[in-house]
Amino acid sequence: MSRDYYEILGVDRSSTPDQIKKAYRKLAMQFHPDKNPGDKAAEDKFKEAAEAYGVLGDKDKKAKYDQFGHAAFQGSAGGNGHPGFHNVDDIFSSFGDIFSDFFGMGGMGGGRNSRSRTSPRRGADLRYLLEVELNEVIVGLDKNLEFDTEESCHRCAGQGSEPGSQPVSCHTCGGSGQVVNSQGFFSVATTCPSCRGAGQVIKNPCKECRGQGRKSVSKKITVTIPKGVDNGTRLRVAGEGEGGLRNGPPGDLYVEIRVRPHAQYDRQGRDLLGKLKISYTQMLLGTEVEVDTFDGKKLLNIPEGSQPGRILRMQGLGVPDLRGGSRGDLCLRLEVEFPKKLKKQEEKLLRQLAEVRGEKVTEKKGLFN
Repeated sequence: MSRDYYEILGVDRSSTPDQIKKAYRKLAMQFHPDKNPGDKAAEDKFKEAAEAYGVLGDKDKKAKYDQFGHAAFQGSAGGNGHPGFHNVDDIFSSFGDIFSDFFGMGGMGGGRNSRSRTSPRRGADLRYLLEVELNEVIVGLDKNLEFDTEESCHRCAGQGSEPGSQPVSCHTCGGSGQVVNSQGFFSVATTCPSCRGAGQVIKNPCKECRGQGRKSVSKKITVTIPKGVDNGTRLRVAGEGEGGLRNGPPGDLYVEIRVRPHAQYDRQGRDLLGKLKISYTQMLLGTEVEVDTFDGKKLLNIPEGSQPGRILRMQGLGVPDLRGGSRGDLCLRLEVEFPKKLKKQEEKLLRQLAEVRGEKVTEKKGLFN
């Protein structure tokens, strides 16, 4: 006994045509043969849903079904007891517009339409890895880039055919871009070997690009690297990517920045971190030292009584803000540099200092006589 069509689609008798269509589309997507290859149960449900929609989706048939039920269509069955549909191909043929709505396919469920295959196509985006020095990040710079890519052929405007000629429809696939092989209820669509899915073949190839629509070139461009870029910063250069096809627009070039490690300074955000070695006497008594910065030599005041590990900031000598804000700071951690060997006068003074401070130190008799 056949199941109720409303029950199959999961709708009630008061449902609108749009609600019925939506319910069928959901089931068709769920049990589509292309999504369930080799699954006989899914195929049966697919045909059952199509049978129900074939009736409830038609105003006149729905009215007859509401009045007489399945008896209204006795004697109209095709093969396998499914009224109106002998196989899956019949379903695709009848409801191809529905499948194209949500699968992006034609009636047989395969491939793009001929318009999308022959319409202009944007070129691919390209990625370029660029290494820069830390000092270049501070000041910003212009970099000359050179790379190999493909650009749209100007002679044929990316069409692949000699000017004045046009591609012709492929005789193998009839312009569909696919070859369909039927195996029972299943239809397997494969890319056409003659046109490689384009649906068209070029009889008179462009002499410059040999029918490819693009040609390999070595491109040289200048890119401005702004101040403050960091590892991973991506700069977009519009229109400098791979050329488009069939007069389509080119892609973009994305320049990804890598900042080489610096021997003296490490970067933390907008700040630069470094070490500054001074003598123990300078640490205790204070001093003024000259520091190498990216802005030239600068004087830094060391307060008396400073301790090892203390961090002194030189404001505005760090990395510029990429978005145009103020620069960070140059931060220097103090380290004590002790002499490996003392002069006689140094040792004598230090021993006197230890005596003044009441500190016990090692006696070294006879070494400095």
